Amino acid sequence: MNKTFVAYLIHWMQKFTTHPDPDSLRGRERVGAGDSESQRVERIRFPCSLLTRRCVDLSQRQINATLLSVRKKSFLRALRPPCLRGEFFPGCHLGPLNRLVSLTQELTMQKRRIIQMLLAALLCTAGLASGADAQKLPPASAEKLPRWRGFNLLEKFIATQGNKPFAEEDFKLISSLGFDFVRLPMDYRVWIKDGDWTKFDESVLKEIDQAVAWGKQYGIHVCINFHRAPGYTVAKPAEKTSLWIDPETQRICALHWSTFAKRYKGIPNSELSFNLFNEPAGVDSAVYAAVASKMINAIRAEDPNRLIISDGLQWGTKPCRELIPMKVAQATRGYQPFEITHYKAPWVQGTDNMPVPRWPISKMNAFLYGSEKKDIASPITITGAFPASTTVRIRVNTVSAKSKLVIRADGKQILEKNFVCGAGTGEWKKAVYKAEWKIYQNVYDKDYQVVLTGPAKQIALENTEGDWMTFSEIGITLPGGKTEAVLPTVSQEWGMKHYPVQFDASNGRNPFHHGEMINRTWLWNSCIGPWQELESEKVGIMVGEWGAYNKTPHDVVLAWAENCLQNWKKAGWGWALWNFRGSFGVLDSERTDVKYEDFHGHKLDRKLLDLLEKY
Repeated sequence: MNKTFVAYLIHWMQKFTTHPDPDSLRGRERVGAGDSESQRVERIRFPCSLLTRRCVDLSQRQINATLLSVRKKSFLRALRPPCLRGEFFPGCHLGPLNRLVSLTQELTMQKRRIIQMLLAALLCTAGLASGADAQKLPPASAEKLPRWRGFNLLEKFIATQGNKPFAEEDFKLISSLGFDFVRLPMDYRVWIKDGDWTKFDESVLKEIDQAVAWGKQYGIHVCINFHRAPGYTVAKPAEKTSLWIDPETQRICALHWSTFAKRYKGIPNSELSFNLFNEPAGVDSAVYAAVASKMINAIRAEDPNRLIISDGLQWGTKPCRELIPMKVAQATRGYQPFEITHYKAPWVQGTDNMPVPRWPISKMNAFLYGSEKKDIASPITITGAFPASTTVRIRVNTVSAKSKLVIRADGKQILEKNFVCGAGTGEWKKAVYKAEWKIYQNVYDKDYQVVLTGPAKQIALENTEGDWMTFSEIGITLPGGKTEAVLPTVSQEWGMKHYPVQFDASNGRNPFHHGEMINRTWLWNSCIGPWQELESEKVGIMVGEWGAYNKTPHDVVLAWAENCLQNWKKAGWGWALWNFRGSFGVLDSERTDVKYEDFHGHKLDRKLLDLLEKY
């Protein structure tokens, strides 16, 4: 989509917001209310042709500024005429146009129809019906990656779950929605013959060829990733040999990469990149760099200029400085905090016991230290408006030796509970003896609660005797309230004192505000800051995977996702959502708290799509 065409569209759409009545347009800009449809289209077509000569030299900065003014005018959001759905021009790639149209809200039916005809006429005069008009992809290099925006496509993700060809429909839809990137996380077992990792199945490789070709056809960069490489995977089952230590496995993996490099030699880096392994973990950075170097050399022996991207260490969360001399880009992840992104994810042990996610999160520490650790002990204070009959609950997890839990309301003690650990059965769920200290640290996993007899402005919880105890959450239920407000713990950092907590019942899903919050600032400092030093040494960075599983409440996902997207836009990084269709995606995600739209035979999460298009 060339920028001149976008400029024409903006210009004429502004006309319709500046002049509420189309009949008020003057001269050739006037669209007669009594004209036939063909007459209206013809009246629009002519002045648009005049605009061609006036808008050719518009800079991208000018177009962006005009887009901003269009956003402020709030055009019709639902405007998607047939030509935008590919019904007039099946080969048309209208991502930027769709993004522009999605800014709109509500106009009269008359204006809506006129703008639809305007779009159709502009499409004709701009010559965008050709499949050769795919959006031009920006240049890409290891030193500076474009700000790609797209999705992971999973047809060849796990060999044991199927080996389907990639779907052209995905490329069409992704392009039409304005995105320009797909990552293909693949299992090498899908392209080997009869379990022999030295033999390649040409029919499967041709299916990958087709995906690369569709990328070119539809203006989408394709990133090929070995999600399961010979000798390494984060998935189950693990590989029988280790890529990090076994020379023969390294030789085989290099053979696979050299095969792909030879096959796609000559395809521009703007269209294709290689992503070595998925989320290397459990390996020393020097060892990883040595193995990655062998793969890089194998690729460059066939295709010296191929763009190569390496995931960061520790499941993609830690930059690998040892790769800097090798001139490869690096990819991080957008899965923090884990309790947001993987809530009740069945493939991750323990996530079914996580508290219901909220965003932002109060970074509450799990420890309450007793009198034996006075130097690090501190109470938890919660300030707010607490009427009489408010219920305060705390879930105690582990107690070391002995502790005394005291709860006060405005300084007055309202609960005292002694905990003394020992052997055998008791109030605890499990007795755990620590021989190195000759004490019991028993697991209680039990709720203790108290009801306020009068109103209070501050509630304090404190361990006044003994060693230490941990808790998993504090709950507050106001009188008559049907829903308990829950403050979960997210940190078990030893020695950290508690910040004061503010409670505001009117603040919906997240009424607690902690002195140290996990929020957009935390995301920037934790997930972007560590990578910017690497970026300053001319290493391109992107987010290769991100998203939240479909059990996380949708409003929480949207709030968290917007903070992520804001940060990545500020950093200038591209991203790829996991996935396009499926439990993390915009299509067919099977959430129970989303009102889906029918969309080309799929169920569309419109709110999530709107958010992605916004950034």
